Amino acid sequence: MANSKVIVPRRLWLDGLAELCHRGGLTHEAGAFLLGTKSGEGRVGTKWVFYDELDPNAYSTGICILHADAFDRLWRYCRETGLMVIADIHTHPGSPRQSPSDRANPMIALQGHLALIVPNYAKGPHWRHRLGIYRYEGSHKWTDLSGWRGRIMLSTGTFR
Repeated sequence: MANSKVIVPRRLWLDGLAELCHRGGLTHEAGAFLLGTKSGEGRVGTKWVFYDELDPNAYSTGICILHADAFDRLWRYCRETGLMVIADIHTHPGSPRQSPSDRANPMIALQGHLALIVPNYAKGPHWRHRLGIYRYEGSHKWTDLSGWRGRIMLSTGTFR
């Protein structure tokens, strides 16, 4: 899909992953939406919104679950700031593979949406080729863009 590359300034990326690790406490999953804008190069991340900021009970079961009112808050924030959701990201205890629940319940069920999974509860190091990167194709179908393709789909360098 054209223009599906995610570009995140390195400091924002590392700060967001550190915050995911902190919020999960190395004991449970944590997640966030990466907000930003579209550019000719792809989707540029500018802001993290963590699941527990939208829903204080998001981690209460040990996995990431958001209720409908959390999405109301997210969409309101996007309207107020002019930003859009460019990806969602959450942690897993081990592997970055999608669970059956991840596949069946996309956070954003729009074709082209990217879902990223960070292994080891986001305890570094964070290599792009070791992330799970999945593009939603609709009808609960996903394209796995993980592995070395991740270096093409996700850029975390210094920009502008």
